[in-house]
Amino acid sequence: MYCGKNPVDTHDHPSYIRIVKKQYIIILFALSILLVSCLSLVIQNPSFVLREITLRPLSLTEMTLLIGLDVKNPNCFDLTFKSFEYTVYLNNEEIGTGHLEQEILIPSSSTTRVMAPISAQLKNWGGSVVKALLTGDKMLYKIEGEADIRAVFGGVKLPFSHEGHLN
Repeated sequence: MYCGKNPVDTHDHPSYIRIVKKQYIIILFALSILLVSCLSLVIQNPSFVLREITLRPLSLTEMTLLIGLDVKNPNCFDLTFKSFEYTVYLNNEEIGTGHLEQEILIPSSSTTRVMAPISAQLKNWGGSVVKALLTGDKMLYKIEGEADIRAVFGGVKLPFSHEGHLN
């Protein structure tokens, strides 16, 4: 029977050091997974306000709209939009959809203007939208979609929806 100290139990033994290193790596990996899974609880949703619409006719039936969105980042860290998909409604009628595939950096605690294109078919628009665009009347708008957002410690897909009035 061996009565002395087991050499594996000492801090100087190489196998003990390897076991401790593996435990630290496993703990760090588990913590990083936990942090990424809780990211949607940490990120405050950015807000979107439609500020302008620019019309670019392609033909008598097709048009490209360029919408100016003010994107406000309420977080104390920068957000990067990896992709951004959206649908725009005017006076409760869908006028078109669009997406941005370019990265957009929204600095912390600031508002950034994003110009987003929309493909639109004029034949699908109702009379109230065309009338409001021609006369410059106040219009109710709604923008909804999903943004693939990356931050310093991970990424998340955030759905969004915002309504307001456009003068």
